[in-house]
Amino acid sequence: MTGWTGRARAGLAGMLLLGLVACGRSGKDYAADAAAGAVASPEGAFLAYEHDIRIQLDAKRISERVKAVSEACQSNRFGDCAVLQVGEEGGETRSGSIRVRIAPKGVEPIIALAGEGGDVASRNTHAEDLAQQVADTALTQARLQKEHAQLQAYQQRSDMKVADLLAVSQRMAEIEAGLEQANKEAAQQRRRIDTQLVSLHFEGPAGQRSRSEIGKAVSEFGSIFTTSIAFVIRAVAALLPVGVVAWAVGAVGVALWRRRKRRKAAASAR
Repeated sequence: MTGWTGRARAGLAGMLLLGLVACGRSGKDYAADAAAGAVASPEGAFLAYEHDIRIQLDAKRISERVKAVSEACQSNRFGDCAVLQVGEEGGETRSGSIRVRIAPKGVEPIIALAGEGGDVASRNTHAEDLAQQVADTALTQARLQKEHAQLQAYQQRSDMKVADLLAVSQRMAEIEAGLEQANKEAAQQRRRIDTQLVSLHFEGPAGQRSRSEIGKAVSEFGSIFTTSIAFVIRAVAALLPVGVVAWAVGAVGVALWRRRKRRKAAASAR
């Protein structure tokens, strides 16, 4: 247990170092660093690695770069790979993203491909320890397999009553369903350990984004102005009847007050 903890700590330390080195490096420089600092799960550990990378790239090249990464993954260019998500946003501020699950040896090459000609602005890598989940699933499988074998042996008895046979058959069906679910969970856990999740986010350089934001604001000036005028008109239309009623009530109140005041003055004069 102590040996595994040491290996896990070493893996996490390497992961942190790689993340610090990656920030602000160009795609070519990053590829050279990554080749020497690839993160892999220590032997005997059950770590599920995930990488989140933000890449600054000329906005006009984002779409073709997302496509290139997708094609490289689907063709297993860097090892076993599956595309999980692809997204793009057009307009003034173009951006794109792709998420893949890939064999450990292909993580750094596919990140280098994504960052080619651009800058790896940030990289965050973290690992989830699945040791307890794997152990729990293995215990569940062993327990269900043992119970299934016992019921199979019990089912072979010639002196079993029909009611007992039906109860045993029902329980065996429940155990088989539980085993199937446990096997699926074990396969998913193994997949997360044997492969790594890589999320790539593409965006234009800061200068391009600033110019795009200004251009967007200028282009939206007319619509914002007309929307504001329309809001004021609606507000006036809604409040005008209330104002008229309030003025009428106020006028009547003032007239009654003055009339009452004159009557008091006349009564005092008498």
